Amino acid sequence: MSIHSAHLNPVLALLGRRLRLAVIGGGPGSFIGPVHRQAARLDDRYELVAAALSSDAQKSLRAGTELGLPAERCYPDALALLRAEAARPGGADVVAIMTPNDSHFPYAMAALEHGFDVICDKPMTHTLVEAEVLLARVQATGRVFCLTHNYSGYPLVRQARAMVADGQLGEIRLVQIEYVQGGRAKPGPGRTAWKTDPVRGGPSLVMGDIGTHAHHLLRFVTGLEVAEVAADVGNVVPGSSAHDFAGALLRLQGGARGSFWVTQAAAGVENGLRIRVSGSLGTLEWLQEQPQLLQFKPLDAPAQVRTPRGPGTLPLAGRSSRVAAGHPEGFPEAFANLYADAAEAIAARRAGATPDPLALHFPTAHDGWMGQRFVDAVIRSSEANGAWIRA
Repeated sequence: MSIHSAHLNPVLALLGRRLRLAVIGGGPGSFIGPVHRQAARLDDRYELVAAALSSDAQKSLRAGTELGLPAERCYPDALALLRAEAARPGGADVVAIMTPNDSHFPYAMAALEHGFDVICDKPMTHTLVEAEVLLARVQATGRVFCLTHNYSGYPLVRQARAMVADGQLGEIRLVQIEYVQGGRAKPGPGRTAWKTDPVRGGPSLVMGDIGTHAHHLLRFVTGLEVAEVAADVGNVVPGSSAHDFAGALLRLQGGARGSFWVTQAAAGVENGLRIRVSGSLGTLEWLQEQPQLLQFKPLDAPAQVRTPRGPGTLPLAGRSSRVAAGHPEGFPEAFANLYADAAEAIAARRAGATPDPLALHFPTAHDGWMGQRFVDAVIRSSEANGAWIRA
């Protein structure tokens, strides 16, 4: 197995050390916390130095020491961590936030105020107003803000983006995006009960949980913005009060048309994220459950299958693949690509250097703001019985 040269450590070259990372949330029982920590370490660009892993001080201390952190850097809450690490010689450089949705905005704002670069789990905020405020703060501080829409880290998603940008599909005319899960096909709160509480989980469970991922993937691959939506949002599982379904027709920038469908109520389905993009010269199709394959169907020519290191691999995709041709990569590696790219941008900012342009394709606060605009438009359209609403 060979490691791609893009994953040699530019952070060490720029700073002479790894970035010092502090994490907020993601403690005992969390699915996403270990994913963040593993992603941060995969390319050896970060060193975990501090954590506030739980809102329970004793759990936070116990979980932090089990990760090998000294007790004095296992903090009882997020604000205590931010204050102490900002004042500490050799304190954290970067803060990663992986808490319930309602705390993303206050913690990200506080991290920026204390001088940290930020990596934040999605959705960025609860509301469009919060997203606007946070985006303005990121721009004012000049800090790097990475939003972990991790599906944009897959090598073949990046291949699709590069092929569209390269003109290989011609003029984009049609886009189909769907994210279909079955985890909430049965009534009840599920494993993470806080998500069904609109105060903590946001105004629409399905839109915040997976709708923002689907929307970002559409924008990431096509480079187009959604201009208008005609949407229907609600719940299809009897006894459920939280949104478990959303569908919409889309009018895209430049005249392309699209469809959007997300649900967590499709019994038996695991993680069916799929995108199909059709242009004047051909079509691309990608399915997250088969992430090593990108279908390319050019006009008047035989269909092709692209793989991470096969013929036709473009630099953006090649940079994102760690292993030799034919070796599978997946969800953790895609997540790690965002951490690696953000690390290069952060190190370059701190060193006064220019990062590799290929490292600057990670989702940002602007993407979080655009995602919240889309969620807001979908909800307003549904409340207006599917009327076309400007996104």
